Amino acid sequence: MITPLIDPFQRAITYLRVSVTDRCDFRCVYCMSENMTFLPKKELLTLEELDRLCSTFIGLGVEKLRITGGEPLVRRGIMTFFDSMSRHLGTGALKELTLTTNGSQLKKYAQDLVNAGVKRVNISLDTLDEAKFAEITRWGRLKQVIEGIDAAQKAGLRVKINAVALKGVNDVELFDLTRWCAERDMDLTFIEVMPMGDIGNEDRLDQYWPLSDLRAQLETRFTTTDLAERTGGPARYLRLEETGQKIGLITPLTHNFCESCNRVRVTCTGEIYTCLGQEGHADLREPLRANPEHDAPLQDAIRAAIGLKPKGHDFDYSRQRTDGQMSRHMSHTGG
Repeated sequence: MITPLIDPFQRAITYLRVSVTDRCDFRCVYCMSENMTFLPKKELLTLEELDRLCSTFIGLGVEKLRITGGEPLVRRGIMTFFDSMSRHLGTGALKELTLTTNGSQLKKYAQDLVNAGVKRVNISLDTLDEAKFAEITRWGRLKQVIEGIDAAQKAGLRVKINAVALKGVNDVELFDLTRWCAERDMDLTFIEVMPMGDIGNEDRLDQYWPLSDLRAQLETRFTTTDLAERTGGPARYLRLEETGQKIGLITPLTHNFCESCNRVRVTCTGEIYTCLGQEGHADLREPLRANPEHDAPLQDAIRAAIGLKPKGHDFDYSRQRTDGQMSRHMSHTGG
């Protein structure tokens, strides 16, 4: 029996989020700068290295694997990686294989993902207004994303929409977005904008819309019931009784969810971040590449990193400045 991954605060680490690329076909204002400098391809882990890395984590007790980016589906050959990971679903060692996507490539890949054992996807979509969508994503096309959602649902994928709450941008669409998701039988999660990366002219403080205010607006039209359900992520859930739909709230600023954190993130270059809101990280690429025949050094490096996992993050807007801001872009660690 291999000893499971337990952090210094006795939290079992069973959830791994892995970025497979820093590249994306959008340039969302809260995630990337408009003119990004991407990593040289030689610095990225190969798909074979990503397989070995994820398999090592699974061997140490990780049961949920989420693939992120950038946009994961723009990585060349990415379906070979999903197909390879499906073997762990077959053995039962991995309970869930899923991904977060902007939806742009789902029309092409939805059925292939289902064939690889993916049952649900999270799709980032902040607005149903074409002009606003183009403004938020800079390069994005709303029609392409809607077609991707259609393809995902047709293929049998369960879809959850993730919307970043942006004051002055999508706050006026709260009820339209909520009802649209209800009509399509899609869950909906709202996320407070987080202070990540140099975003040029974008002001995170001006964008910040507390989800406590968002919930209060929902309750002007809907009866809400708090749910005890937890999915292994940071969201807390409520049900809208009139529609029956589940609404998730991810509140790194108004409510610190760190006490139940069971996850770590690995970048496409093999850096492990044990907290999204802390700069501390460790290198897993070196032990991975230096010991191609032996996993023990990689396992030791993983355990050492988990041993330094902090109790929580320090995001704070309460003093009217973006305290706890991270220097890296959200796309670097995959959200």
